[in-house]
Amino acid sequence: MAPDDRLTIRFWGVRGSLPAPGPLTVRYGGETTCLEVMVGAERVIVDCGSGARWLGMELMRQGAAGADLLFTHSHMDHICGLPFFVPAYDPNYDIRLWAGHVASAGAHQDILERLMSPPIFPVPTAALKACRFRSFHAGESIDLPSGVRVDTVRLNHPGGATGYRFDHAGRRLCIITDHEHGDPDIDAAVTAFVEGADVMVYDAMYNESEYPKRVGWGHSTWQEGLALAARARVRRTVIFHHDPVRTDDDLDRLTEDVQAADPGALVAREGLVVDAAD
Repeated sequence: MAPDDRLTIRFWGVRGSLPAPGPLTVRYGGETTCLEVMVGAERVIVDCGSGARWLGMELMRQGAAGADLLFTHSHMDHICGLPFFVPAYDPNYDIRLWAGHVASAGAHQDILERLMSPPIFPVPTAALKACRFRSFHAGESIDLPSGVRVDTVRLNHPGGATGYRFDHAGRRLCIITDHEHGDPDIDAAVTAFVEGADVMVYDAMYNESEYPKRVGWGHSTWQEGLALAARARVRRTVIFHHDPVRTDDDLDRLTEDVQAADPGALVAREGLVVDAAD
């Protein structure tokens, strides 16, 4: 495949809620959400959880000029890496920060200023010399300065969240996190949104036995993810946004259950790269 035809996703952080490093999470990783999508030669980052620290260091090593950074929403596990995302401080970079769950780019900046303010954090957002704030409304299509078009969908999550879809060279990749099934209108929109996807990354923080005690928390189950994939003719599902209490052994057992139901499905781990053409 020519480099310009590639559509890939790399997982730099796969956890939800909070980082979970330690001896029990070595194989799948303990960093929170950060995804790197390559659309041809163009890089798009989705979310800036704690995994973004490692991505930022890799971008500096590569000498990359910049990227578009799309936020699904502004909960802590999806933004906590920004103060430690080294390229954001370098005026030679161009980092566009996009959000579709807030009223304006200014509102998004205000949220991040609350994160990066004393006594929580000593360095203000004014130090993010590479960053420019952009906004859109979830459900719109956005044309990034790189030339990449991204389609979006509203998700069911406290405070709002946005799902993303990338179509390139005849392939389709969708990211659906953080999302709770159960709203008929939103569920129908999400089903249409992921229709025919080659890869769907899906929020499956819980399983069916755990979910009844967590209704309204804004997350789904792996069983619902696979059912959605079947309805929408998704070719490969990647189970994502793991509960921080899950150990490597827990996720091994989850992988067995998921692949027994769908042999082509994957359970995300840090460093995993999925090519939409595979």
